[in-house]
Amino acid sequence: MIFKILLLGIALYLIYKFFFNKKAKLDNDTKQIEEELTDCPKCGTYVSKQDAILSNGKYYCSNECLPR
Repeated sequence: MIFKILLLGIALYLIYKFFFNKKAKLDNDTKQIEEELTDCPKCGTYVSKQDAILSNGKYYCSNECLPR
């Protein structure tokens, strides 16, 4: 009898982990996708700060927009 209760508890725990951990995992994935965007001062195009070119404290979208 105790063995059946133990197996039921383990099964319920595994079902809980399978269905409810996916939401937590999705929340972490969306946090990784979010990037901080900034606009290019020359053309106004939005670009992520990770992909932008930093020059004189401003973020530019490409080499063509960099001041010469």
